[in-house]
Amino acid sequence: MADGPLLAQLHFGREDAERDVTDGLLLRGGFLPNAAYRGALSGRKMLIIGRKGSGKSAICMQLKADGAGHYAGTELIPPDETAGEEIRRFELQGLPGDSAKALIWRYLFAVYAARHLVAHAKDAHGYRPDSVKALARFLKQNGESADGRFGDRLAQAARGLQTSLSLEAFGFKAGLDLAQSPLSEGAQATRQLDVVEQGVAQAFADLGCGDLDAGGLDGGEEHGPLLLMVDQLELVWSAETDSNSMVIGLLLAAKHAASLYGRAVSVLLFLRADIYDSLHFGEGDKFRGDELRIAWTEQALRDLALARARASAGAELTPEILWGDLFPAEVEGEETATYLFRRCLPRPRDAIQFLNLCQETASLINGRDRITEADVVQAGRQFSDWKLKDLALEYLVAHPFLKHLFPLFQNTGYVVTRTVLGTRFEAAAESLHRLFPAYADALTVHGVVDVLYAVGFLGVRRGNDVVFAGGDDLPAQFHETEFHLHPCFRAALGATSAIDLRHFEIDAAVGRVVQGGNQGGFNDGGFTSAPTRDHRLVQELRRSCHSILAQTSRAVSLAQGARDEITQQINRVLGEVNVLPSGAGSTYDLADHVLLTARYFDTLAAQLLAGGMDDSTGAGDVVRRVQEEARRLRRQAAGSYGSSGSSAGP
Repeated sequence: MADGPLLAQLHFGREDAERDVTDGLLLRGGFLPNAAYRGALSGRKMLIIGRKGSGKSAICMQLKADGAGHYAGTELIPPDETAGEEIRRFELQGLPGDSAKALIWRYLFAVYAARHLVAHAKDAHGYRPDSVKALARFLKQNGESADGRFGDRLAQAARGLQTSLSLEAFGFKAGLDLAQSPLSEGAQATRQLDVVEQGVAQAFADLGCGDLDAGGLDGGEEHGPLLLMVDQLELVWSAETDSNSMVIGLLLAAKHAASLYGRAVSVLLFLRADIYDSLHFGEGDKFRGDELRIAWTEQALRDLALARARASAGAELTPEILWGDLFPAEVEGEETATYLFRRCLPRPRDAIQFLNLCQETASLINGRDRITEADVVQAGRQFSDWKLKDLALEYLVAHPFLKHLFPLFQNTGYVVTRTVLGTRFEAAAESLHRLFPAYADALTVHGVVDVLYAVGFLGVRRGNDVVFAGGDDLPAQFHETEFHLHPCFRAALGATSAIDLRHFEIDAAVGRVVQGGNQGGFNDGGFTSAPTRDHRLVQELRRSCHSILAQTSRAVSLAQGARDEITQQINRVLGEVNVLPSGAGSTYDLADHVLLTARYFDTLAAQLLAGGMDDSTGAGDVVRRVQEEARRLRRQAAGSYGSSGSSAGP
C-alpha cells in the first residue's frame, strides 16, 4: 500500500495548458504525444481540430517548448478581444467579407515572418542581405518593429491596408505607384499586400530558408521552418456572420501562406470543433487534407493519467500502484479507470479534473492516505454537477438555450425514446420559443436531438452499442429512436437508473417484523405437508417473477441498462416473496399480497410504455409478459378467496 506522502504528492496537472507549463508538469513528462501532435510536428497537418479541453493548447505549448529542435522560430498569435473586434469589423470596398478578412490575416503572417527574418538572418546566418534590410526598414516605417499591444498593432495594420502602407523600403513611393488608374479599396489593399509578401518571400529565398537543395546567398543553413500558430480563437468568436468570416479568412490566409512561402513557413491553426463545423464556404473542401481531429480513447486517457501521475509522484509509479493502491481496484463493481473515464467526456481536461477531485476528496476532505471507493463516488457527484454547468457555458455562444433543455431529463431514467422526448419537449416548447425566438426553427424535437447529440449530452443506440458524438460518427438519424444520457451528467440530473421505475414497496416488511420472519410451512426439502392455499399463492408469485425475468433476459435488443433495471425491480418482488410469512399462526393475507403485486405489475407495464419502452426498443414482449402475469395473478387471488386454508391442488 502506498504511504500518505505519495498520495499527497499525486497531482494530475492543471486544467489549462498555460498554467501547466508554468507549473512545469507539462514539460516534466506530463504531455502525451498523440496523433495530432505528431501531425502538427511533421508539418503535414495545418488544422488541429478538437472540442474545448481536448488538448489543443497543450499541443501548442509543447510545440513552442520543442521549437529549438525543430523550428527556426515559433510565434504564437493569440487573438485578444481588441484584436478580434478589429478583424470582425475589417471591411474593404470591392471585396466580400471572407476575402477582406483573409487580407488582414495575410498581413499579420507577413509581419511576423518579417520580424523573424530580421533577427534570424543575423543570428543564424551571420549577415543580412538587402532583402532583409528592406524588411527592417518596412517594419520601422510602419510601426511594426516594436512589440506593443497586439490589438493596437492590428488596428494600425487595418488602417494601413484600408488607406496606404509605407512601401518605400521596397522601392515604391506610397501606394500611388502601384496602379496606373484608381483602384477600389480591396484591389488597392491586395496590391500593397502583394508587395509586402513578395519582399518576405524574397528574403527567405536569399537566405535559403526552406529550400535546402538550392541554398541561399550564403549556401543556406539547415534548419526547420518558422512556425506560426493561432490558438484560442474561440475567445473572439460570436457565432455571427462577421465572426465566421474572420475564421474563414484565417483559413484562406493560412492556405495562401503555405503556398507562397513553401517550406520556409509552417502555419498551424488550433480550432474548436463546433466553430470549424459551423463554417460554410466554397473553399471548404480544399482543407480536408489539412485537417486532423483530436480523438481520445479510454486507453489514451489511461496513458495520460499515468504519465501525469509519474510527473508528479515519481517515474517509478506503476499502473498497478496507481489503479490498485492509490485508487481502489473497483468502484461499484467496475474497474476503476473504466468507471472514471466513462463518466467524463473523452478529453484530457475532464479526466484531469475528475482525477484531481478524487485525490483532493480523499486526502484533503476525508484525510485518507489512499483513495477509497466512497471517495470516488463522492467526487463523482460533484464532478457531474461541474460538467453539467460547464457544458452549458461551453456552448453558450452557439446554443444559448442549452441549459433550458436539461430539465427534460431531470429525475428520469437515462434511457429516453424519441416519442417520450417529444412529449416532454412539447410541454416546454412554448416557453423555449418565447425565451429564444431567434432559435425557434432549431427548437424542434429533431433539432433538440441534433444539438444534444452534437455536444455529447446524448448518445444514440445503434445495434447493441450506444454511440456518443466524436470523430466521424454520423449525426443522429431520423429513424433512430433510442437515446442515452451520457454517464457524465446522470448524477447531476438524478438520472442514475436506465428507466424510471417505481420500486416494489409493500407492508410485507412490517409483517415480517411482527411475525419474526417465516412462520413455518417450508423447509429446505420443500413442503412439509400438502400444499395449502398460501403455499400455492407463493408458488404463483414465484412463477410470475421467473416468467418475467426469463422474458427480460431474452429481450436481446433491449438496452442493457433497461434490462438490468427491470431485472432489479422484479428481483425486489421475488425477494419479498421468498420471505413471506405463511402457514400456521400467520396473520398475513397472501391473497392481498398477490393483488398488490398484480397492481405493481400493471404500474410497471404502464411506466415502461410511458417511458417509450415498446416494440421499437425491444421491450414490447417484456411489457406484454408483465401485463399477462398481472392478469393471471388477479385470477389466482380471486380464486383463492373463500377457499379453505387446507385445500389441496390448484
